[in-house]
Amino acid sequence: QVQLVESGGGSVQSGEFLRLSCAASGYTYGSNCFGWFRQAPGKEREGVAILDSHGNTNYADSVKGRFTISRDHAENILYLQMNSLKPEDTAMYYCATALPLGGSQYVRVEVRHGVCDANYWGQGTQVTVSS
Repeated sequence: QVQLVESGGGSVQSGEFLRLSCAASGYTYGSNCFGWFRQAPGKEREGVAILDSHGNTNYADSVKGRFTISRDHAENILYLQMNSLKPEDTAMYYCATALPLGGSQYVRVEVRHGVCDANYWGQGTQVTVSS
C-alpha cells in the first residue's frame, strides 16, 4: 500500500520560507512523475511543481523562481522548497505521484510545460502566509 505523508507546513510572514516534505512508503518504484499541487478555500486546485522521471522540473508561473521541487531518492522523500512566500501562496499543499500500478482515481497536476496524472496523493499540509 502506497502512502504519501506531507509535513512542514505552517504559518509564516510574507517573504519568509518553508520547506515541505513528502515521505513515501510502500512500493513507489517506477514512478512516472512526482508533483505538488495546492488548493485554497473557494479556489480551484492549482498545479505547483512537477518532477518527471528524467529529473526535469516544471513550475507554475506563479511560483517559478521562488519554489524548488526535489527528491531524495535514497530516503524516498519529495521536497518543495518555498522561498519569498506571498499571501497568495496560502493553501493546502499536496504531494502526488503517478505509479504504473494501483490507484483507480487520478488527479491532474498541471503546470506550464508539464503534466502529471497522479494516482496517489497525500492528505495535505497547510501553508498560511500573512502580510
